Amino acid sequence: MAEPPENAKLVLIIDDDDSVRELVAFLVKKAGFRAEGAVDGEDGYLKAQRLKPDVVLLDLMMPRYGGFEVLRKFQASELSRIPIVVVTGRYTDRSTAEMIRQESNVVDFLEKPVKAGVLGAVLERLLKPRAPGAA
Repeated sequence: MAEPPENAKLVLIIDDDDSVRELVAFLVKKAGFRAEGAVDGEDGYLKAQRLKPDVVLLDLMMPRYGGFEVLRKFQASELSRIPIVVVTGRYTDRSTAEMIRQESNVVDFLEKPVKAGVLGAVLERLLKPRAPGAA
């Protein structure tokens, strides 16, 4: 598989599970976007500050800043406009999922295992080029 072009949109994958991060990065690249991984919330926050990704895929259950802490740090910084897709393997009831979706920077919520088609559709919706002048 060819690497996406350097000007392709960047997706930051923050997940402490190496195999999940690698699989999701593969799917992101297959969809035509660049992927960068981060091993925990702290690493993810620092990389986001440096790289200014176009979207973040964020696991909730991690050491050294869990997903909720990362959400708060993003909201309280210059990163507050970066859309975040929460990805979790933990069973989440409907009310918790709705609470997460209410966060100002959360644009979607995916459960593990992430399905390639679902992830591809979410990335297309968030990152596809918009017509000039479209908001």
